[in-house]
Amino acid sequence: MNTSKHTLHMPENGTNMTSTNPINRYDVIHLGPYFCDLIIAGLADIPQLGTEIYGTELHMVPGGAFNTTYALQRLELKTGWISDFGSDHFSQFVLEKIKDLGIDTTFFKIHDHHLCSLSVAFSFQYDRGFISYMDPCEPWNLIEILETYRPRIFLVGGLEYGPAFLDFAAAARQLGITLVMDCQYRDVTLQTPGVIETLSRIDLFMPNCCEAFRLTGVHDTSESVRILAQYTPQVVIKIGREGSVAYSEGNVTRVPAIQVPKVMDTTGAGDSFNAGFLYGSLHGAPIETCLKYANLMGGACVTGFGVSQIPNRNQLDILLNQYDQMVAGVGDFPRQPSLGLDFSISPVINPSGGRA
Repeated sequence: MNTSKHTLHMPENGTNMTSTNPINRYDVIHLGPYFCDLIIAGLADIPQLGTEIYGTELHMVPGGAFNTTYALQRLELKTGWISDFGSDHFSQFVLEKIKDLGIDTTFFKIHDHHLCSLSVAFSFQYDRGFISYMDPCEPWNLIEILETYRPRIFLVGGLEYGPAFLDFAAAARQLGITLVMDCQYRDVTLQTPGVIETLSRIDLFMPNCCEAFRLTGVHDTSESVRILAQYTPQVVIKIGREGSVAYSEGNVTRVPAIQVPKVMDTTGAGDSFNAGFLYGSLHGAPIETCLKYANLMGGACVTGFGVSQIPNRNQLDILLNQYDQMVAGVGDFPRQPSLGLDFSISPVINPSGGRA
């Protein structure tokens, strides 16, 4: 079946709006907390209780919803980010980077007390784990934001469910706003009350394969995407080194991953993937092309730490023309400057030839 003509359905605004579209309408408004990521790389093994291990690299970078927001901005999409910050060091570090990068701050709440969001990532070549901490904060009036700003897409950074979300989803649908949801790690399944109701009210769901397996209880990508598509009209699953798969309008589209010669860190790869897919969708690209944009963004991300190495719009469009070569392992990404603080040590060799 030729799936190249299938695109992400972007509903037009309904005729029941009470006001006209705002000038300079947002392409995407993104809901999700900031994080400050401490990434430790060069580890010999996974940390175990009762032991201490050392890495050879430490990177402190902005993370959390910053990743997708920055990636969308790099692709020249007008993007708003709903997030809370505090007076703590981690908030201030991320806010300083946001200022340097010119990221839109319209939807920020900056509090006069600590509001820490910190993740310590232990990074290996093809995956990573996190230990995280986040201070609680008050919920936002999201329906008011929808009614006032009416973005083309509203992106929810993690799986949310419950009566409040259903009210929000109903408002988005009434306003003709495309509702997209990532998953992130959640200790829930399709049997958890409220989860299926959420999935049936969004337009696009974008878990990775591990998240999809946990939700469905089926450890097969093709079957998981079909199960999830019973509830959500469009589903995209990230499969890491195996690429990605999408289900849309009854059609399944698979696109292989590009080959990355040296993976530095996978933190932020899924967030970057999301940005690439939405970029293609907002420009009316076929599903296959959207997945290629997404794979390129995710592939570029893993060549550095955090999202420092993702391409801009012009670079991404050039890379798209080289996609088949990059799947075959030919070609490379343009290098970008670091976004954070980077530390590394070189092994010290003692006279006997061992490592000190």
